[in-house]
Amino acid sequence: MKFNTQVTSSRRKNRKAHFDAPSSERRKLMSAPLEKSLRKKYNVRSLPIRKDDEVRVVRGRLANREGKVVQVYRKKMCIYIERVTKNKVNKNPYPVPFHPSNVSFPL
Repeated sequence: MKFNTQVTSSRRKNRKAHFDAPSSERRKLMSAPLEKSLRKKYNVRSLPIRKDDEVRVVRGRLANREGKVVQVYRKKMCIYIERVTKNKVNKNPYPVPFHPSNVSFPL
């Protein structure tokens, strides 16, 4: 059931709006959840990620790694975390991109 006639419920239009969003809107789309104790303390569920924030990876093979956000890449909708890298075939490290929903703000 549709509550607001000004907002579309079309999957196609919502996906287009999400992936074509300008940088100012991507800031809000690139939010990460707070851990439970912080959520209770500040009464806020998630915050937009910024450079120099301390985050913890909560999903994937690199889960439980912590570090500082080195770069927020709004165009690719990903973030890069300090000391979280993988190695190429020639042993050179490269930073691993993370979607902000896969990290959280630790205690």
